[in-house]
Amino acid sequence: MIWIVKNLWLIPALPLFAAGIIAVNKQPARKLAATLAIGSLAVGFLLSLCAFSATLGHHGEGVFREVFSFPWIQFGGQWMDLGWVLDPLTAIMLVMVTFVGMLIFIFSVGYMAHDENFMRFFCFLALFAAGMLGVVIANNLFLFFVSWEIVGLTSYLLIGFWYHKPSAAAAAKKAFITTRIGDLGLLLGMVWLYAQTGTLNFYDGGHGCMESTQLVKMATQVTIGGFAVSTVVGFLIFLGAVGKSGQFPLHVWLPDAMEGPTPVSALIHAATMVAAGVFLVARVYPLMAQSPLLHGTMWLDTTPMLIIVTWVGAITAIFGASIAVAQNDIKRILAYSTVSQLGYMMMGLGVGGVAVGMFHLITHAFFKALLFLGSGSVIHGCHEEQDVRKMGGLKKYMPVTFAVYAVGMLALAGFPLFFSGFWSKDEILHSAHNWPVSHIPFLLGCTGALFTAFYMTRQVALVFFGNYRGHQQAGTPSAHAHSHASESSHDPHESPAVMTVPLVILAGFAILLGFVGTPAWPWFDGYLTGEEFKFDLSKLTEPGTLGLMIASAAIVFTGLGLGWFLYGKRPRKTVAEKDVLEAAQPFFYKVLENKYFIDEIYEGTVIRFNAFAAWLCDFADRWIFGGAVMLVKYITVGLAWLYRLTDEYFVNLGFDTGCEALRESGGGLSKLQTGRVQTYLRVIGVALVALIIFLIWGRKA
Repeated sequence: MIWIVKNLWLIPALPLFAAGIIAVNKQPARKLAATLAIGSLAVGFLLSLCAFSATLGHHGEGVFREVFSFPWIQFGGQWMDLGWVLDPLTAIMLVMVTFVGMLIFIFSVGYMAHDENFMRFFCFLALFAAGMLGVVIANNLFLFFVSWEIVGLTSYLLIGFWYHKPSAAAAAKKAFITTRIGDLGLLLGMVWLYAQTGTLNFYDGGHGCMESTQLVKMATQVTIGGFAVSTVVGFLIFLGAVGKSGQFPLHVWLPDAMEGPTPVSALIHAATMVAAGVFLVARVYPLMAQSPLLHGTMWLDTTPMLIIVTWVGAITAIFGASIAVAQNDIKRILAYSTVSQLGYMMMGLGVGGVAVGMFHLITHAFFKALLFLGSGSVIHGCHEEQDVRKMGGLKKYMPVTFAVYAVGMLALAGFPLFFSGFWSKDEILHSAHNWPVSHIPFLLGCTGALFTAFYMTRQVALVFFGNYRGHQQAGTPSAHAHSHASESSHDPHESPAVMTVPLVILAGFAILLGFVGTPAWPWFDGYLTGEEFKFDLSKLTEPGTLGLMIASAAIVFTGLGLGWFLYGKRPRKTVAEKDVLEAAQPFFYKVLENKYFIDEIYEGTVIRFNAFAAWLCDFADRWIFGGAVMLVKYITVGLAWLYRLTDEYFVNLGFDTGCEALRESGGGLSKLQTGRVQTYLRVIGVALVALIIFLIWGRKA
């Protein structure tokens, strides 16, 4: 066994240890907190590179995989194991999470420099990283779930970090409760999986729950509605991914998570928390791929669960992209973009497999982290302003931020050939185009790509082009602890190097990463699947591939051109000016601006029903069950008073009176028992005289 496999636990343990040290230190130790948090991820990144290198060089030999397990707790005669797994899926995620997380941590040093709770912030960041890395290495669904819940807890703490803001506190609660709905499904699926297989280990020498022996067993057992057990268990586990990865209809928490500091948005929405749901589906993909469908006399290369994953992803992709078109908060635009891109990842998993979905996850992690941190640089430079209508012309004031933001924007839009988003998105669309079930997900994906190019061009035009509009309306400084209220009327300024250098590094990867997954050199696909591959430029000119690339490029250029025509060529002049789309289509713009009123629908249905159910339970508790208890209480007390009255005034009184009369009678008779003979003789004499008188009197009568 390779040494790194046994020591893989060190990667999540280091940030966990750092979080513990930061938590017990005094408040002023800012440098210590930042050094521990960043250092723990830096060392973790080096260890991740070692793990990554161990998985290289196995193309054509099948998937490299080594596990390390140990018995943890005993249930009756059974032991539950804990352990970790090293395979290409684990290795690539470890490298990405530690590297992107480290850059976000470094950026946070500058962004949170004046925050009074600097140490608490880095403590939460380190704990978050530990939970996410635990998710990545886990070879046991129980350990996975524990780490998963640590991620959920710390996301709640980070989203609500500025807890003095009611909106931040509400967003944190919303995120925590919404994701718990999905987690309930994951917990039920985990319990059912253990009941069916007797193990929660993913891989265990052929006996793990993701290995053929157990999978075939579950696939041959039928349960609710005639579905295979593997399908129902897979669906329950997928619910956890829907909640964590913000898929429709549990997406509502993710845009509100923008209330946290911008580095938190980058950490949650780019590389880590939201990616955990996609990673979960990739990890249990063998379970999702069980029970293929029979179409006529042919077995389709899909399953009921993969169909569900595909449709949920496709709907989420178009849903999030359309809403982003009409948002005005710079971070909220990116948040709905993340919802959309996560939908693409799910669709990629459903139509193309693990490599297709994970390739977009990795590329998206870099360019979306770049965009979120870039938005943080913009917000910092504009003195905490987040409304794009109050920006404009920042290209002149923030040239470095503009350059790297443009790279992120083009990568997200899928600009042809030179940016990673083009290759990862095209691979999804190509797989969707060949999906045997339906072409509708492909059409939804193409429409979402058009929207993506459009809304990102709109955002860049409003933020960086035209004239600066921040002076037109005096703004109230946000609740950010380090807002510069005294500078609210000053010009924007470029961010310090500690913030811009991570952006430049991320921009480089946003360009370069795409070239490891092109049709000409499908290294990423071969790396994850263990299949042989080779460099072949002719793959780019194959009719199906070339035609789709041309169509995808046309869609992107259409979106970019339309966005530039409406917002770049005719820049916004005033803050109060109506949006171009709002002026043209006020009804549809209002619908998109209000996110299809999904939150209001939930407020009027689910939340109102929940409130009614809570009121009903409270009423039943107070007046029905509580009333019954009070009735029993009053009846008991009344009977007790009745028993007391009967006892004291009837039973006791009669008994006491009889006893008193008897006592008095006995006392009177006791006087006769004096023990003196003279007294007895007198009594006898008196009695004899009385008797004689009675007899004489009776005879005379």
